[in-house]
Amino acid sequence: MTNVIKLPQYIWYEPREVEFPLPDSWEVAVHHIAGYDRPAMTPDEIRAAIVSPIGMPPLREMAKDKKEVVIIFDDMTRSTPVSEILPPILQELAEAGIADHQIRFVAAIANHQALDRLSIVKKLGEEVMSRFPVYNHCPFMNCTYVGTTSFGTEVSINSEVMYCDLKIGIGQISPHISHGFSGGAKIIMPGVASYETVTAEHSQTHKVWRDGIKNRGISCMGIFDDNPMNADVREIGQMAGLDMKVDCIVNMWGQPVEIFAGALEPTYKKAVEKAKSHYIVANTRDNDIVIANAYVKASECQTAWVNAYTAVSPKGGDVVVIANSPSGQVIHYLLDTFGKNICGNIRRQYTIPPHVNHFILYTEYPELRSVDHFPQKDKVLLMSNWQEVTRLLEQFHGATAKVAVYPSADIQYST
Repeated sequence: MTNVIKLPQYIWYEPREVEFPLPDSWEVAVHHIAGYDRPAMTPDEIRAAIVSPIGMPPLREMAKDKKEVVIIFDDMTRSTPVSEILPPILQELAEAGIADHQIRFVAAIANHQALDRLSIVKKLGEEVMSRFPVYNHCPFMNCTYVGTTSFGTEVSINSEVMYCDLKIGIGQISPHISHGFSGGAKIIMPGVASYETVTAEHSQTHKVWRDGIKNRGISCMGIFDDNPMNADVREIGQMAGLDMKVDCIVNMWGQPVEIFAGALEPTYKKAVEKAKSHYIVANTRDNDIVIANAYVKASECQTAWVNAYTAVSPKGGDVVVIANSPSGQVIHYLLDTFGKNICGNIRRQYTIPPHVNHFILYTEYPELRSVDHFPQKDKVLLMSNWQEVTRLLEQFHGATAKVAVYPSADIQYST
């Protein structure tokens, strides 16, 4: 069999390349993001980005005379290796005279489930766990009101974060389903914002924007200019006083290939400009079958199929999403279902376009609740055997099929 595609799998759980065979008679094309094979940064390269920040004095100067420091970091739905980024940050703080007892870490889980110790160690390393206190953000309590944005969003932020007079965020930038690009101030909103603040920002505040995008039949992935949801979040980041942000651009293995560090607004704008060319991917829009692999965000795999829909032929075709996350799909207290009749404040609905005949969610770790969000359940197939997937697709398409494979479907965008 010559049609064998190799895709990265099992992020955070012994990552490796896995083979997925397809029928030899099919026409298969693999479409990578532009920067998929860029090499991971070395420790020296990471340090160089941290010690020469954008739009601000060196951290060792800014941190002088500060009393309390918080380092905010992203959760397991992002591949950011925070432990590799921390050494130069902690060294800069030490050179500024900041003692360990003045530093704490807060996981920016937003409305996701809290991180357990194993997850935190994967992110931060064992040394940090024993040297500094590490806390989960709780969106349901202990948040401080900081004001209302020009978009009308009432903002409350984690009180421990607001108590600190030096705030550093560490995260990742990639195309985002509604905000155009993640990163930047999203470490604050939704990262450490209250449930009510996130509800407001996700619901009525920008309903017109989301409806307009929906009516155009596209997502907001990669749409940064004139994106009010993104602008509102950036305003919230300024209100919360985020002093320094560190954002990674990653390759297909989720490894940092470039780091942008510095003052929030100029750093984010530079990162977005690079992200636009790094994460772009070809979209042929005429495929019988689209295979969308979720790796970096395997535990939040809905981001993988957004681009897959537009790659399916208007005449009709099928989508296969690969999402092998041993930890399962992340729990989202705002958007998830919590029973057959109950859900968070905003129920997530994944409408499958008319031209997509079948939606196959392939995972070795199936969760039936994943199907809850699809109104057209008759189109959805939850499968955990790859041979059965290909056998079924052969029944639908026969010996000839044009197939597009997106190895990084969860962090890509197309124009």
